[in-house]
Amino acid sequence: MAATLRDVAKLAGVSFKTVSNVINDYPHVRPATRAKVERAIAELGYKPNLNARSLRSGRTDTVALAVPELNLSYFAELAGMVIAAAEESGLTVVVEQTGGDRDRELALLRSPRLSMTDGLILSPLGMGQEDAGALDVPFPLVLLGERTFDWPCDHVTMRNVEAARAATEYLLASGRRRIAVIGEYEGEVMGSARLRLRGYREALAAHDVPYDASLVVRATLWHRADGARAMHELLDRDVPFDAVFGFNDTMALGAMRVLQEAGRRVPEDVAVIGFDDLDEAAYSIPSLTTVDPGREWLARTALGTLLERIAETGPKQPPRTELADFTIVERESAPRN
Repeated sequence: MAATLRDVAKLAGVSFKTVSNVINDYPHVRPATRAKVERAIAELGYKPNLNARSLRSGRTDTVALAVPELNLSYFAELAGMVIAAAEESGLTVVVEQTGGDRDRELALLRSPRLSMTDGLILSPLGMGQEDAGALDVPFPLVLLGERTFDWPCDHVTMRNVEAARAATEYLLASGRRRIAVIGEYEGEVMGSARLRLRGYREALAAHDVPYDASLVVRATLWHRADGARAMHELLDRDVPFDAVFGFNDTMALGAMRVLQEAGRRVPEDVAVIGFDDLDEAAYSIPSLTTVDPGREWLARTALGTLLERIAETGPKQPPRTELADFTIVERESAPRN
C-alpha cells in the first residue's frame, strides 16, 4: 500500500500540517524540521497526490504554449526556450500547434483542454482584427509575436520595423544598392511580412535609394523551399541585384543554396542577410549574417508576464506591451567592409 501523508507525519514525529507545509514549500518551517520530514518522505517513498493538491490550490503548475508550427526552426527553438524557462520555475509546458490556421486558433481559445492549465501563451498567425473579441477569455493570456490587436491584452513582441530597417541599412553601409527581399506576403495587413517590408522601404528612402518592386519576391510560407523558389523566380526575372534580405533565416538559407548553384558567389557577388538568428545560421556555408530579434528575452518575458497574471490576487493590472531589443549578428554571408 502506498504511503500516506499521515504515515510521513508519524515517522517524522511531526504534525500532519507540518508535513503538508513542507510538501507545499511553505517558507516558515525550521530547517531541522524540514530535513526530518524530507528524510521520512524518502524512506517511505511517499509521492504527493498532485491532482488533489491542484484542486486545493486552484493551480495545475502547467501552462500552454500555442505556436503555428514546429517544422519552422524559429518556433521550435522558441518553444524550447519557453520550456527551459518554465522548468526553472517547476512548471510543465503543453505545446499546441495551430498550423497558423484562424479556425484552429479560435477553437483553441475556447478549448476545454485549457482548463487543465493555468494560462496560455499564444503566437497567432491566422487571426485578424475582426477576431479581437475572442481574446476576452477567463484565463491568463499572453500574446507572443507580430500580430497586434486592438484589444487590451498583454503582448510580447519584437521590433520588426526597426530591425528590418537596421538589416537593410547594414547592407547599404557595405556598399550594396540593389537589395532584393524575399518573404513579402500579398494582402497581409498585420504581421511580420508587412512590418519587415516597411522597415526595408524606410531604410531605402532614408538613403535615397529608389524602391524597385521587381526586387521584392513573395513567399506565402517561410520554409527553405519557399526561399529557394523565390530565388529561382528572382533569377528568372533577370534583374540586377547585389544583396538579398530574407525575412527569416530559413528562406535566406534556401535562397543562398540556389544562388550558389547558379554560380553566384556569396558574399562576393551577392550578400545575404536573414532574420531570427537560428542555431543553424552559424553552421551554414558560408555562415549566415542575420538579425537576432531577442528570442531568449521574448521567451522568458512571455512566460514571466503570464506567471505574473496567474499570481494576481488583487485588481487586475493594466495590460502591457513588451518589446525586445535586437542585434545584427555579422557572419560570412554579409561581412562589413
